[in-house]
Amino acid sequence: MSGIMLTKSATPIIGWVATLLGLIMEGIFNLLNMIGIPNIGFAIIIFTIVVYMLMLPLTIKQQKFSKLSNKMNPELQAIQKKYNGKKDNDSMMAMQNETQAVYAKYGVSPMGSCVQMLIQLPIIYALYKVIYAIPAYIGQVKGAFFPLVDKLIAETGSAEFIQGFRNAAMYAKQFTNELFMAGDKAYLQNTYIDVLNKASTPEWESLAEKFPSLAADIAATTEKLAEYNNFLGMNIGDSPSYFLSNAMADKNVLMIIGALSIPVLAAVTQWLNVKLMPQAESTNDQQNSMMQSMKMMNTVMPLMSAVFCFSLPAGVGLYWVASAVVRSIQQVAVNKHIDKMDFDELIERNKDKAKEKQEKRIKQMEKAGIDPKTISQYAAMNTRKVGSLSSSSKSSMTQEEKDAAMKKATEMYASKTPKPGSITAKANMVKYYNENKK
Repeated sequence: MSGIMLTKSATPIIGWVATLLGLIMEGIFNLLNMIGIPNIGFAIIIFTIVVYMLMLPLTIKQQKFSKLSNKMNPELQAIQKKYNGKKDNDSMMAMQNETQAVYAKYGVSPMGSCVQMLIQLPIIYALYKVIYAIPAYIGQVKGAFFPLVDKLIAETGSAEFIQGFRNAAMYAKQFTNELFMAGDKAYLQNTYIDVLNKASTPEWESLAEKFPSLAADIAATTEKLAEYNNFLGMNIGDSPSYFLSNAMADKNVLMIIGALSIPVLAAVTQWLNVKLMPQAESTNDQQNSMMQSMKMMNTVMPLMSAVFCFSLPAGVGLYWVASAVVRSIQQVAVNKHIDKMDFDELIERNKDKAKEKQEKRIKQMEKAGIDPKTISQYAAMNTRKVGSLSSSSKSSMTQEEKDAAMKKATEMYASKTPKPGSITAKANMVKYYNENKK
């Protein structure tokens, strides 16, 4: 526990993916450092491009599914219209079978796009985790906080002071953790780095005023971090709102434009990315309602991203802009690739694949001694038919046949040796006792 890296994500799956992506991020930063550009902003842009290029096959597969869905939607709508209002078992089963036949025809699954989404979402979320906690994944950036952090830990009241920083609330539990209370060195270091990594320029200045003996170390640390965080004249560790307030105070027009550029670009690029995404066609009223909700979200989200980028560190906004631009360029390329594809040929290939899988399943069943025809017959039966068969057989039996069947069943039951200690065994003991008593 003493070596735990608190600045890294500890969430299962997402944390593992973030660790892997962190190695890529650190490799990119080290390469930039080798050519004399140890810059986090450039590293974020290159890192975003690399990760989204790695996810390109999943994006293409997802778009192919979307195109195939649009092609088969008319057939699905026809089936839904055919069985509209029919709620009996036979109709419901027939509708299900015909729907499955359409999916089989196009070689896709109703949950086809979910697989790609389930793979992509942890990667995207882990990517954000890496961007938001750079020192946890880039050793050189984390090293910039030393020796200041160790000296700050030794100062009385430093923990209480940095807890007053704006973003310190998200790490409140770390300050009350038993390892922190016990003075675990690694835990203390990482907790301080968590907070200081999110500190704004005014908060660094207040830290120097509170602990004047550390002024030289604070200056050295902020100078090194400024070198890493400087992007086109802006410190991406600060928020655009901070830039704007300073620019307005100094009446610096260029700084005002620079402060507003990141949130505005975040909104515009997000909106453009949404417009380039292929829109699925609805097959029923429920899906139409969902699409209307999605349309509303697609309008609101770009505006929300602008609001968030205005108050969050500029580095986060830079990542949002870079990812939206990369996705947009990628989407244009994917759309051109998809448009050139022969979907009729693709459908035929998918049908052949589905047929091969079916034949493989049949061979496996035959090898196991299971008759596929029998399984199909049982699968086609519904509960109403079973009920009607059982009721008709009962009604056709005479009283003598019922008595004979009951007698046979009783004899078969009585002939079986019950398990010692079971309810049946105890019931038989009572039966034998009563018979002997008589």
